[in-house]
Amino acid sequence: MSRRNLTPLFFLLPAILFLVPFVIYPVFKTIYLSFFLEGKFVGLENYKEVLLSKDIINLDRFPKDSPPWGALIHNAVWIAIHLPTTVFLGLGLAILLRKREVFGSSIIKSIIFLGMVIPMIVGGLIIRFLFERGAGIIPTIFEKLGIKSLEITWTAYPQTALFAVILGSIWIWTGFSMLMYSAGLASIPRDYYEAALIDGATKFQMFRYVTWPLLKPITVVVVAMTLLWDLKIFDIVYVATGGGPGGASMVLALQMWDYFARALNYNYAAVVAVLLTLLTIIPATWLIKRRGSL
Repeated sequence: MSRRNLTPLFFLLPAILFLVPFVIYPVFKTIYLSFFLEGKFVGLENYKEVLLSKDIINLDRFPKDSPPWGALIHNAVWIAIHLPTTVFLGLGLAILLRKREVFGSSIIKSIIFLGMVIPMIVGGLIIRFLFERGAGIIPTIFEKLGIKSLEITWTAYPQTALFAVILGSIWIWTGFSMLMYSAGLASIPRDYYEAALIDGATKFQMFRYVTWPLLKPITVVVVAMTLLWDLKIFDIVYVATGGGPGGASMVLALQMWDYFARALNYNYAAVVAVLLTLLTIIPATWLIKRRGSL
């Protein structure tokens, strides 16, 4: 092999030296551990035990009773609430604040985007205080409205803890959605709107036939990134509720940590890690295919 052909490998060598021990080896070691228990190969038995565990899926309580419903169901509920809310809220705010003549638009954008720039640990603390009775604004609002059932510390009760962290995460993530859509709206030529206006299109028709179709590539990115974030959510739940009370706000990433650090069951932790990786590959693959077809 000539020296010229070896040059790219020479530049890749430092990265490979870091990737092998810190990324590639841990990935294969995790997959290996998921098929073993107490040093013995058990095949898919670990996967069966984990998936049938009430820690992951608790169909005895879902949906008729309050959480805990199991970490996997909690992630699914998180996605069902958080994903459409942040996508449409971010789009709506980007449309409302795209005109500079809107009073205080820059300040409003900064406040909304603040959730994206603060550390997630701080975000978890903010969520904890927002929903704390006597100190937080959410219980105070319901106290003024006279709704006694929600005039409580949300993170301390199973029926509200999960929804507290989901609602708090909407504020944290909406800034990303708004920023992406703001960039997308800025890239649409004004000629399109002027032509539609000459043709007699209403504002709703301009949104439906001009704005929304041209924002599809942005929407694909926002949806895929939000899905990935929802699936691997950990830090704000760990700080705000610790997965409690009684596992009512436990999610997959936190359940993996719980198996690993508390139960010291490295094999079950590896199983959850593999399942979580497979779940995140789905939106990632979808994103790559959609981006290629747009």
